[in-house]
Amino acid sequence: MKKRHLFWIVPLVLIVAGGVALHYVAPGLVENGQNAVERDGTRTASQEARALHKTLNVADLHADSLLWKRDLLTRSDRGHVDVPRMVEGNLALQVFTTVTKSPKGQNYEANSSDAADNITLLALAQMWPPSTWQNLTERALYQAQKLYGFAERAPERLIIIENSDDLKSLISRRASGDEVVGGLLGTEGSHALSKNLDNISRLYDAGFRLMSLQHFFDNALGGSLHGSGKKGLTEFGKQAVRKMEDMGIMIDVSHSSENVVRDTLAIVKRPLIVSHTGTRGHCNTHRNISDDLMVEIANRGGLIGIGYWDAAICDYSPEGIAKAIQAAVALVGEDHVALGSDFDGAVTTKLDASELVLITEALLDLGMDEEIIRKVMGQNQIDFFMKNLPTGS
Repeated sequence: MKKRHLFWIVPLVLIVAGGVALHYVAPGLVENGQNAVERDGTRTASQEARALHKTLNVADLHADSLLWKRDLLTRSDRGHVDVPRMVEGNLALQVFTTVTKSPKGQNYEANSSDAADNITLLALAQMWPPSTWQNLTERALYQAQKLYGFAERAPERLIIIENSDDLKSLISRRASGDEVVGGLLGTEGSHALSKNLDNISRLYDAGFRLMSLQHFFDNALGGSLHGSGKKGLTEFGKQAVRKMEDMGIMIDVSHSSENVVRDTLAIVKRPLIVSHTGTRGHCNTHRNISDDLMVEIANRGGLIGIGYWDAAICDYSPEGIAKAIQAAVALVGEDHVALGSDFDGAVTTKLDASELVLITEALLDLGMDEEIIRKVMGQNQIDFFMKNLPTGS
């Protein structure tokens, strides 16, 4: 009898142990491999850079931190962003984007929209709610709820930016010495709409104020820069863009095909964002759209966020980031360049959110004027959001 019980108990213990490992161990192992930081332990910032950096309102246009199984109120030893590291790095405002689908075999040249989805496996491993397993809108909403949950637990440390009044309050509180940071919600690709225009309103009501149109594959709105057809906006895509603009949602064309960017420029009256990118003339890769399009976006009042990883800027050291920023300023002007790290976006970087002073240091080393540094490190983004966010109620 005891042997018979043992026969059943051993497999059960193994199953339970496997489930525990999948839930608690696997997500960390996966993220450690996806969001690595390759530090140079000898690099430190000068007193001059630290003094200047403390006076900046640093802001960043793109991080995928909500995708991962981490408490953003606790300093982590993995990934790139959490609230303690934001405070350490004087990062006042972070746009948190929600990733809902990513193709197996993801690359910058061409991906099939029929490819198997990596996020489904990640959702299962991290024990997301069953509603998210097959529904991309629910995945975006779940990640938004995570951010709001962090803010509810620690309102003195994190506030969600839904309108210009929220942003004014954030800047005022920080000026008075509060160690508070802000988070603004965006989507990584509008496949989060699940081909339903009504979901634009649903996401807006959930706090989303920035939506990108594509990610690594073509979708119902149009072609991806890394898709199979490189086509423009579909009729559904045109309807979605018009509705986003009517609702006051800022539009991000990172990852969109050049034809989608042109079609979007032909429709919108408000400026566009390219949240995480490089410039083609500086780093000629499949990740970056043409310099001519970048200039057109900037001439219409748009904002270009410079990333921190190799495919966007080629040299992703702090010095390389500074040179990519300098090249973007030369291309589109000092009022249209911002930071767009792609932190926690399955990229390897040379720094995390706590070490942003190294970029300030590198910009000073290039001889960049302090007022321009102030703009590109965050003031341009804050000014853009002040103009383009809804006003407070």
